[in-house]
Amino acid sequence: MRNKGLIATGLVLGAALTAVPGHAANLDATSTVDAVTVYPDGATVTRVISLDLPAGDSTAVAKDFPLGLDVSSLRVEGAAGAKLVIGTVDAKPPRAAPPVNLPEIDKRIEALKDERANLDGAIAAALARKKFAERFAETSPAGLGEKGEARPITEWRNAFAAVAEEVGQADAAIRDAERKQRDIDREIARLQADRATKPPSRMEVQIELSAATATRATLRVTYAVRNARWVPLYDARLETSAKDRKPALELVRRAEIQQTTGEDWSDVTLSVSTVRTGRGGSAPELRTVIAQYPPPPSPPMAQLGTLADKAPRQRSMESYAPAAAAPEPAKRAEERETAVEIGAYQTAFRLPGRVSIGTNDGAKSLRISTATITPELIIRSAPVADPTAYLEASFTQGEDAPLLPGKVSIYRDGLFVGSSKLAATGKDETVRLGFGADDKVKIERTVVKRNEGSAGLIVTTAKIDERAFKTTVRNAHDFPVKVAIQDQLPVSENEEITVEMLPATTPPTSTNVRDRRGVTEWMLDAKPGETKELSFAWRVRWPKDKTVVMSPSG
Repeated sequence: MRNKGLIATGLVLGAALTAVPGHAANLDATSTVDAVTVYPDGATVTRVISLDLPAGDSTAVAKDFPLGLDVSSLRVEGAAGAKLVIGTVDAKPPRAAPPVNLPEIDKRIEALKDERANLDGAIAAALARKKFAERFAETSPAGLGEKGEARPITEWRNAFAAVAEEVGQADAAIRDAERKQRDIDREIARLQADRATKPPSRMEVQIELSAATATRATLRVTYAVRNARWVPLYDARLETSAKDRKPALELVRRAEIQQTTGEDWSDVTLSVSTVRTGRGGSAPELRTVIAQYPPPPSPPMAQLGTLADKAPRQRSMESYAPAAAAPEPAKRAEERETAVEIGAYQTAFRLPGRVSIGTNDGAKSLRISTATITPELIIRSAPVADPTAYLEASFTQGEDAPLLPGKVSIYRDGLFVGSSKLAATGKDETVRLGFGADDKVKIERTVVKRNEGSAGLIVTTAKIDERAFKTTVRNAHDFPVKVAIQDQLPVSENEEITVEMLPATTPPTSTNVRDRRGVTEWMLDAKPGETKELSFAWRVRWPKDKTVVMSPSG
């Protein structure tokens, strides 16, 4: 086997281990983040270390790893021009140490304190000067001479000016000294912070190496971090149908990435994966569930203060930005998209080129892929709750990569109309997206009949609630539309309560729509300017001595 290009896989030990003492040389190493794979609940980071190794044993010491890495996930691989063996790998926070220039810091703090004390004296002198001037103004009347005669006005003004000058100079001296003291206090606080022992902000990784001859080596260190995530986002842009063209839907996948790992991912190869690392590798182990009678109640005296302690505990059985305009002719800017890697149990999206995502920089959105789809358009309404007609586009998910649940920004004919949510959808499953209200389709539901009373030829044997409704649909478009109207038929969970749909009802297209009991749907084709009607009637019957309440299911 050739020595060149030898790949070695490192052993992984816990953080509690320490480097084996000996004569092996310690080599200071610097690592750089090269590749990152982000999961919905974490990330895997790969750092690269390049260094010159001497012949024999040595230890590479890198002190730039993040504190939040999962030490048990550390893995090291290496390549070199000679035979290279990777030994133990040790990760631990470096020891906190006081600054090496501690005597100089203490000397500077002492000098600043002396300077501050001198300023205290200057402030005291200025205050005394100010008080003397103010006392002179109070006890020496400026308007009278020695014999009580009035002095000229010019002498008054000279006295006033002298007092004001003295007070002003004293105040200026005090303000200047206080400003200098504030600056001194800030400098002392900074120096005291510098002299304090600081906790480590990085993790130290030591890698034992043994090279047959002096060689240049490259190590790749991979580890997991938790404070990172990505969530799927979507842009759904619908161009609606017209007489001369079919509708088109552009579905853009995006990944919103956020990380607070304490390290910057600068100029890295980035991927996002659907794997959820936080769920573990196995299904939960279920315990036996026992059905039994509750234990007998405790005696009355024992119930005081102990009822909560002795009560049996119940356990559950289910423990993106628009591009700048280019010079004429204007062309729409393109966004980078990912290469999709689809496996049997996961999907990964690898972004071409390199990107940068700083720690604590907030969320960053990246485009994953774009699909152009020809959807089926339908107007959908549930007038029993809201008579508004809503435009819906549906299509079959044809891509191997599943659509993950996430927020969808909805655009119709170039205008933003709102946000929605997309459920997890696999291949060949149907996706339905709403694109806002259609004001040119008018829907009205009216009550035709409501009868609450009794039933029985001679003797009242039962109570009934009978209702009939009429729904009117008018298409004001200049093209035909397909309309889906939904309504609710009451559902009974008691054999004494019977529900029947009456013959006056327009035959529905489907019942129990998408497994929702009682939800009934009619599909209508309405031509331009056409108005259509449908009828819906039902009856509920129950015993005369009972009361029935109809309410939505939970």
